[in-house]
Amino acid sequence: MRLSIVTLFLIVPALAAAEDKPLAALPYEPSLNLESLDRSVDPCVDFYAYTCGGWQKHNPIPPDQSAWSVYGKLEVENLQFLWGVLEQASQNKPGRSAVDQKIGDYFASCMDTAAIDKLGAAPLKPDLDAIAALKSVNDLPALVGKLQRSTSSSGMLFAFGSDQDFANSEKVIGEFAAGGLGLPDRDYYFRTDAKSVEIRQQYQAHVQKMLELLGDNAADAAKEAAAILKLETSLANASLTNVERRSPHNLAHHATLKEAQAMMPSFSLAAYLPAAGAGGVDFFNVTEPKFLAEVEKQLHTTDLATWKAYLRWHLVNHEATALSSAFDDEDWNFYAKTLRGAQVKAPRWKRCVRSVDGNLGEALGQAFVAKAFPPEMKQRTVDMTKLVEQAMEQDLKALSWMSEATRQAALTKLHSITNKVGYPEHWRDYTKLNVARGDYAGDVRRAETFEWDRQLAKIGKPLDRGQWDMTPPTVDAYYNPQMNDINFPAGVLQAPLFDSKLDDAPNYGNTGSTVGHELTHGFDDEGRQFDAKGNLRDWWTPADAKAFEVRAQCIVDQYGGYVAVDDIHVNSKLTLGEDVADLGGTILAYAAWKAAEHDKKLGSADGFTPDQRFFVGFAQWACSNERPEEVRLHTLTNPHSPPKFRVNGVVANMPEFAKAFACKKGQPMVRANPCRVW
Repeated sequence: MRLSIVTLFLIVPALAAAEDKPLAALPYEPSLNLESLDRSVDPCVDFYAYTCGGWQKHNPIPPDQSAWSVYGKLEVENLQFLWGVLEQASQNKPGRSAVDQKIGDYFASCMDTAAIDKLGAAPLKPDLDAIAALKSVNDLPALVGKLQRSTSSSGMLFAFGSDQDFANSEKVIGEFAAGGLGLPDRDYYFRTDAKSVEIRQQYQAHVQKMLELLGDNAADAAKEAAAILKLETSLANASLTNVERRSPHNLAHHATLKEAQAMMPSFSLAAYLPAAGAGGVDFFNVTEPKFLAEVEKQLHTTDLATWKAYLRWHLVNHEATALSSAFDDEDWNFYAKTLRGAQVKAPRWKRCVRSVDGNLGEALGQAFVAKAFPPEMKQRTVDMTKLVEQAMEQDLKALSWMSEATRQAALTKLHSITNKVGYPEHWRDYTKLNVARGDYAGDVRRAETFEWDRQLAKIGKPLDRGQWDMTPPTVDAYYNPQMNDINFPAGVLQAPLFDSKLDDAPNYGNTGSTVGHELTHGFDDEGRQFDAKGNLRDWWTPADAKAFEVRAQCIVDQYGGYVAVDDIHVNSKLTLGEDVADLGGTILAYAAWKAAEHDKKLGSADGFTPDQRFFVGFAQWACSNERPEEVRLHTLTNPHSPPKFRVNGVVANMPEFAKAFACKKGQPMVRANPCRVW
């Protein structure tokens, strides 16, 4: 979707675990871990180091990874558990269920590296032949549509799909968006510091190597790679920045078929749409008209040979991990080693479990939920969510800076939020997806086409508000501003993040803050622009909007002062929504916890008062180690601040924390003028 669903934490891919074997059950680790502490650090000076210093010392980054975290460790344990599920499902025994057949055979195909290596680039041959057969630029639309549908890729020139109409959230329409780039972010094409220049050179070399693997000689591949980088740079220049994309008004542009065609008249939509599986669609949102205008320009200025090279590059780039080890290794070499600092490749089983989760996630999720998410855990989460929402209601009612008109609209929106916990009410039907054992590249292609068609089939149909954008085993959570729902997959509701064996204090500090975080997203700088039904509509008085912006600017100024790596500061205009949600979510969780415990006599435990246990539990979700390359990539592209600042930046604004740890004015964890929005 054009608006990124706003999440708690973005997990780095393919993390590692200490035991490289399947797990029969998920291991237990407490949500407040005394071994993770570094008591040599003053909590009032650096609370993150105090709560996570021990964890950092005892949890070095595995060599196949660019980062390692509490979230990442839990994710790997989930993967190991699912590994066992998939190995059992892959045993071709009589009586397997239809679900087990699909997930088991898909996993077996992925694990059969001998068969994959034997094929080399052969799975791409029909598409490569079609690209080679292009006679003119006028033939691009039909081929681009076909390639997009078969790969479900936004790398082919632009992105196309379906999404809710900004003006009417009940309506699903077609959508054109910017795409077509191979580097992580449009700004990677323009930064002039030495490291950025080096990365572009390495990227061009990577493109060249991949083209050579497709059969080009070195000289031709070098010229093609240079031309591809030039073309992508032009497309990047016409793309919005990540900060600009945070404003939904920058992305809302209705267009009829005729109007969309007028934006790039040389790219026949009459040829493209049927080939993409969207024949008959005649109303769209165009997120970035300037981008389509640049496509039109490039159709006139870029020669056919470059277009062919560009399509071949993005085809192999998208499909590399489903091809032989030569392609897979080169893909890892740039995207994992160069960009993120990984030292060795993740074991095959991890990548295959991830692939099943990515393409058959709700089928795999059924097994995860059945074995790892009992009904009582779901009910505890539901109960906690209700208390956090009640805290939000009390907060809204007490705000001195908000007028009554805006307050009532905010309360209406709050009461309209749908809470989704654990898994969907109705599982996705994969009956029409053909999974053929021994044909991994084909399985991937068919799964991608299945998902592409599923998304386009939503256009013009009644909105399904029960759908999820994450799979049940995912260790993350999100808020969707157009759905106006908060979503907590079963994967994130496991110890040490939600610990059924411990008291409420660390659980509210951890999972309660997660709930509050996602809830606050409905009222952050982006989410507040959508009403109770998920429509992009201004329901704020001008004075209230100004008051919000003043309070948000306090957070922009605070986080913009943090230096993440080298001389790179946190891009606080990009991270504003997450920073607001981190602070607001923790304040709400603290209030909800106090309400839940109001009639209980709480005592100290493990040497901590109840309030201290809340804050330690809050902080320890973020314990992590990151390689410098990952910190750089994270800071430049991620809408979340680095973990250290997500902890210290929050507690420094909370007088409750200063009181709990007896911090004094002037200490680093006590801001002289605390920020607070919600």
